Amino acid sequence: MTSPMTPAQAWAELTAGNARFVSGNLEHPSQSVNRRSEVSNEQHPFAVLFGCSDSRVAAEIIFDRGLGDMFVVRTAGHVVDTTVIGSIEYGIDILNAPLVVVLGHDSCGAVAAARAALVTGEMPGGMIRAVVDRVIPSIVTRVPTGAGSNGESFDLEVPDPAELGRQHLRGTVRMLTNYSHALADAVAEGRCAVVGAEYRLAEGRIDLVESIGDIG
Repeated sequence: MTSPMTPAQAWAELTAGNARFVSGNLEHPSQSVNRRSEVSNEQHPFAVLFGCSDSRVAAEIIFDRGLGDMFVVRTAGHVVDTTVIGSIEYGIDILNAPLVVVLGHDSCGAVAAARAALVTGEMPGGMIRAVVDRVIPSIVTRVPTGAGSNGESFDLEVPDPAELGRQHLRGTVRMLTNYSHALADAVAEGRCAVVGAEYRLAEGRIDLVESIGDIG
């Protein structure tokens, strides 16, 4: 089974796996018949990964990992709700994973839809709107205009598309640690860390964007 790790060791394992993926020197660990049998009765993942549902961002592949290594939670645009938080808390409190990774990526369709809604004023139909509604708060910035009775008022500024995904990623990391007392306590006690990372679709590379806790 996967041995317990510190948050820094867990992050080092993931970055090493991603480096193998980028270079094409894959090891495919934890993917054997023996591993399948080994994890059939229990699991001890060394990381919780909360990422976007995008079909091009398959967690075990881009980190060159396998069965039982990561506890994966995915939603379109990595939007947060109570079931997401509960799933992440299960990963850190019940499975004792020492690391939570929030994984965003460039050219995210959910982020692009949220930006389009802000620019055009038109919201998508159906329950897709629920996804967009949860992305918009993290990508909107209020900037002072210098007008108003008190000398200052605010307009909404839609950030540059290149920054949108990273801004939403940072917002998701902060939201998780603010909403989940279990996660905040685990970070404060040093038994867990939270990182926000951006995956680049063309290069296959993971870039660190945000971190809370000690990852070395």
